Amino acid sequence: MIFCHGYKGFKDWGAWNYVGESFAGANLNFIKFNFSFNGTTLEQPLDFSDLEAFGKNNYVTELDDLGQVIDWIESDEGLDKYFDKTNIYLIGHSRGGGIVLLKSYEDKRIKKVITWASVSDYFTRIPNEEGLKKWKQEGVIYEKNGRTNQNMPIYYQFYESLMNNRKRLDISNTIKYLEIPLLIIHGAKDHVVKIEEATNLNRWSKTSVLEIIPNGDHTFGTKHPITESYEIIDELIEKSIHFLM
Repeated sequence: MIFCHGYKGFKDWGAWNYVGESFAGANLNFIKFNFSFNGTTLEQPLDFSDLEAFGKNNYVTELDDLGQVIDWIESDEGLDKYFDKTNIYLIGHSRGGGIVLLKSYEDKRIKKVITWASVSDYFTRIPNEEGLKKWKQEGVIYEKNGRTNQNMPIYYQFYESLMNNRKRLDISNTIKYLEIPLLIIHGAKDHVVKIEEATNLNRWSKTSVLEIIPNGDHTFGTKHPITESYEIIDELIEKSIHFLM
């Protein structure tokens, strides 16, 4: 099981260690990693201390990062006694949900895929025409991180990469051709990624199962740092493990 974090996220955010331990407790190997340009560093893995890297991130970089993790699992003989390399599964949260859907289509080594609060379209998440003009002129836009109060830069290369890779990054088209089992889990109270995005994914897919968690928000009842409330995240974990077993 390979887990991909979302936008303004990282592998040790909030409940993700608890989630990994829960999967391991069900005899499922669980690997989580930081995307190379997510803004954290080896020295400060819980902070966005490298905003320059964050600004240079894009969807293609994240797809390629995930590809390298899959390649490592397959090629490292030291993992043979721990992993069943014929059964590689992906889970992605939020923006990471789109990444695992796209990678599952282009990499036939993936046998099952799960999305948690996933986006359904990357192309709707760009500024309007006036915003794009300003972005190009200034080379950067900033987005406020509500948790840390940091102004997070996004360089214009992000938009150029998106436009130069339209076919590869088209979730709505790609998911139609996905042949492997897909579980879509979404919270009914998600105000960050609307539940309509989950229903879109389910409508486009021919292999999907849609599970709605009634009290689930975008992070399924958890925050960073981790809180003591596990009821909703436990439901998420239970549904996911049941799908994989």
